[in-house]
Amino acid sequence: MKSSPPSSSIEDYVKVIYSFTEWQDKPITSTQLAQRLGVANSSVSEMVRKLKDQGLVNHQPYSAITLTSAGVRLALSMVRRHRLIETFLVQELGYRWDEVHDEAELLEHAVSDAFIERMARKLGNPARDPHGDPIPAADGSVLVPAAHRMSELDDGHTGRIIRISDDNPALLRYLAAEEIDLDAEVEVLGRRPFGGPLVVRIGPAGSPREFDLGQEVASALWVHSDAAHAGCSVEGR
Repeated sequence: MKSSPPSSSIEDYVKVIYSFTEWQDKPITSTQLAQRLGVANSSVSEMVRKLKDQGLVNHQPYSAITLTSAGVRLALSMVRRHRLIETFLVQELGYRWDEVHDEAELLEHAVSDAFIERMARKLGNPARDPHGDPIPAADGSVLVPAAHRMSELDDGHTGRIIRISDDNPALLRYLAAEEIDLDAEVEVLGRRPFGGPLVVRIGPAGSPREFDLGQEVASALWVHSDAAHAGCSVEGR
């Protein structure tokens, strides 16, 4: 008997669990999962039990939540859908990068696998979405580049912006207005005294601009170091 496809709620849960750990190693807790999904802790507890029963997560009471191999495969398929749709909306339909997340959340559950693969071919099988997040390949492999939050970099660090967190649409609009975008060159100059903003130069060597960036902005920008090597490949990890 053919098993029924996972519900949209299950797909959302595994996608959020995966995305939380994509750029850092610390697993997500039930409280953090509830905050990200905008639901009550009791709802998370019930759904995590369901996910565990279906073999999609590992979880013990009062501990963090991690995906099983089956959970990772499902999460990567949903991440692929979401990020390809975001890319299509920006490149083909003229959406701004601060508008696409909510639209993709709706569409990713509604379209078929065939539609997604035709969309990928139409876009030229892109490796990243408009915010720099890697798009998993159809076989479930994904290349996560080596990068660090700008807020964590030492004085004198140079590199280029390869990812911009899409958690805050208003922040994305600010960055667009300031013409701070993916692949921009960065040099960290230091911090203003007494816990002040991070001072950086952003832009090409011939005409960089200097910015004072608050903690929220600096934490949303991920920088690939000039000295860093390529990222690690993940396949159904």
